[in-house]
Amino acid sequence: MIIGVFKETFGNKVGLVPSVVKKLVKRGYSILVESKAGRKAYVATAEFEEVGATTCKREDLFEKSDILISFTPLSDEEISLIKPGSIYISHFKPYIYKRVADKLIEQNIWAFSLDMIPRSSIAQSMDALSSMSSIAGYKAVLKAAALLPRYLQMMITSAGSIKPAQVFVIGVGVAGLQAIATAKRLGAVVVAIDTRPETEDEVKSLGAKFLKVTGADQPKEQGFGAPQSPEYIAKQRQMIFDTIASSDIVICSATVRAAKAPVIVTKEMVKNMRRGSVIMDLAADAGGNCELTENNKTVTLNYVRIVGDSNLSDAAVVDASTLFANNVYNFLKHISNKENLQIRTDMEEDEIFSSSCIARPQKTLSNE
Repeated sequence: MIIGVFKETFGNKVGLVPSVVKKLVKRGYSILVESKAGRKAYVATAEFEEVGATTCKREDLFEKSDILISFTPLSDEEISLIKPGSIYISHFKPYIYKRVADKLIEQNIWAFSLDMIPRSSIAQSMDALSSMSSIAGYKAVLKAAALLPRYLQMMITSAGSIKPAQVFVIGVGVAGLQAIATAKRLGAVVVAIDTRPETEDEVKSLGAKFLKVTGADQPKEQGFGAPQSPEYIAKQRQMIFDTIASSDIVICSATVRAAKAPVIVTKEMVKNMRRGSVIMDLAADAGGNCELTENNKTVTLNYVRIVGDSNLSDAAVVDASTLFANNVYNFLKHISNKENLQIRTDMEEDEIFSSSCIARPQKTLSNE
């Protein structure tokens, strides 16, 4: 089986790194890497060749590869060049880019989206969404700190004392937890909110305060998209309004898979923030948690900057590439036949396989 690795067109990562290429070669795979594929991730072509990979032109990948890998999906035009029956592994985000699955199905290929891996113990090593979210939460705090016109930590100097910055984290998933931990390490006072009550212990264990609505009927269902009573919604909105007004940094990471991100931070809330404050919206490509968010742009209102960035993992491209490559390696181990490295077609009942497979050929691949 030949694995082909593309040079990214829309980002800086690389789908495999030399340490993982070495393991795949040992398992019996042949690896083709597009020339200069690792340049933006600070990986030299020679490093791939030293561990057994062969460099080639982009067009050779379509012709020779049985398995294709890229972090960001190829364009529709290039997807049409993939050989029928091939396997294509990427980070498709089909819950946002809904047309991508149709194009892959038309091409009669296997397509696996590693951001659709279920959140379970057995799947953790393959879950690209968690890998990238962890980096995003970390970098969100660092980027916000660089933009904020003040210290994060408390400072006591001969000229007077400076109070620590207030950081508010909305959504306590992987990105939110990493943001809390990073902000605390930098000396900020951190407050967090999530509609899932079980996250309270995680927030407190990191030294942050957990906001929860009291004096109202608690929702029977959990999650930011779950139905809630009018009384609960009103109390929650007021609590968020008050907290945002006193915050220097707001990290938004509340997402609902397969749905538009819930709007939590309104324009009115932004208007009441202190001048110089920063909002980092990690849900920007799903519509954003802030009413004013624009993906890949910084919007300013009343001297408050709203940064829409759903690809912050690129800011740590070396580690992001390594983690994604490990996700790919562990996924291939999970779905392949050990004897001949072919994809296993008897895994339809496997949750990891079925959740990540967003396209399949009309005729199943042979295991021979």
